[in-house]
Amino acid sequence: MSDAPPCPVADDGPAYRAPAEATALDLVALGRYLSGVGFALDRDQPARQFASGLANLNYLISVDGRPVVLRRPPSGDLPPGAHDMAREHRVLSRLGAAFPLAPESLHLCADRSILGVPFQLIAYRHGMVIKGDDRTRLDKRPEACARLGQALVATMAALHAVDPARIGLEDFGKPAGFTRRQIAGWKGRGERLAEGSTGLLVVETVAWLDRQTLVERAPVLLHCDLKIDNMILDPATLDPVAVVDWDMSTRGDPLFDLATTLSYWTEPGDPPVMHRMAQMPTAAPGFPLRAEAVAAYAAQTGANVSDLPVYRVLAMLKLAVVFLQLHALYRNGATADARYAGFGELAHDLLLFTRDIIAGKAQ
Repeated sequence: MSDAPPCPVADDGPAYRAPAEATALDLVALGRYLSGVGFALDRDQPARQFASGLANLNYLISVDGRPVVLRRPPSGDLPPGAHDMAREHRVLSRLGAAFPLAPESLHLCADRSILGVPFQLIAYRHGMVIKGDDRTRLDKRPEACARLGQALVATMAALHAVDPARIGLEDFGKPAGFTRRQIAGWKGRGERLAEGSTGLLVVETVAWLDRQTLVERAPVLLHCDLKIDNMILDPATLDPVAVVDWDMSTRGDPLFDLATTLSYWTEPGDPPVMHRMAQMPTAAPGFPLRAEAVAAYAAQTGANVSDLPVYRVLAMLKLAVVFLQLHALYRNGATADARYAGFGELAHDLLLFTRDIIAGKAQ
C-alpha cells in the first residue's frame, strides 16, 4: 500500500464529490465485516467518494492506518458481465508482479449482504486524474500532450507484452473465438436497448462486421477500457503511476484493446459527436493522430494491424452500446446523474460516425 497522504486534491479541481452528491457507505456494516477478515477500518477518517467515474463507485477510506480504495459497482440491474469485481480482483491480485502500473487488489467481498453489492479493497496510488477532455494541465503544452499520447500507447504495448502464464492467468478469459463472440455479444446488447433509427444502425453495423475476415493473432491480456482518465498520473511529470478500471479485463486479440482506445481518441477534424463525448483531450495540439498512435503501437509490438478497421468498427459499436446501457440506468431510475440523460442521442450519433468509418469517409 502507498504511504502517500490520503487526501490528494488536483490543482484543476477537487478529487472528491461533495458529501451531498456522494453515494453513502454503510460504515458500521463495513467496519464490522472488515474486522472479521483481518482488517481494521479507521472510523476517525471519513469515506470520500472520488469525483471521477461514470459507473463504478470508488471511495478513499483508511484501513489499518493506510489509505485504501473501496471499489464497488453501481446499484440497480446491471448488464451481464459488466462491473465484475471478482474478475478485476483476480487480475489485480496478480498482475502487479509483471506490470507495475497495476495496483494490487487486497481483498474481495462477494457477500452482497454487507453493502448490497460486491466490493474490493485496492491499494491506493497517489496522483491525479485528467478527467474526460479536460485540458487544464495541457493548455499550450504540446510537448506534454505528445508525451502523454506516447505514454498511453507505450502502456498498452507493455501490458500486451505480459506473459499471462507467468502470473497465473494462463486460463483467464476465453480467448478462443473472442472477436466473433464480442460481435455477437454487443449485437445482442445493442438490439435489446436500441429503438427506432438507432436500432437500425446497430443492425447495419453488425451486418458489416459479420461479413469481415479476421487475422489470427495470439491472445494477450486486455484492459478493454484503456484511456487517459483510467490512468493515475504524477502531477509534476504527467507520467503514469497506475492504470485503473480492470473490471472488463480478459484475454483476447490485442487489436480489440487498441481499437477501444481509438474509439475515445478525438481528433480536431472529427464530427461534433466525438467532441461532445469528451472522453480524452486528444484533440489538443501535440497529441498524436489516431493513425500515428496505430503506427507507434505496431512498431513497439510488431503486431499485424492489417484488419484494424474491423476492430475499429467493433469498438465504436461497443462504445455506442455502453452509452445506451448508461442511459438505461438513468431511464430506469438507478441513477439521477444528469450526465446520463443525453447518452441515448450520443449513442445514435456515434453509430452515424461508425457508418462513415465503414464507408471509408473517416478513420
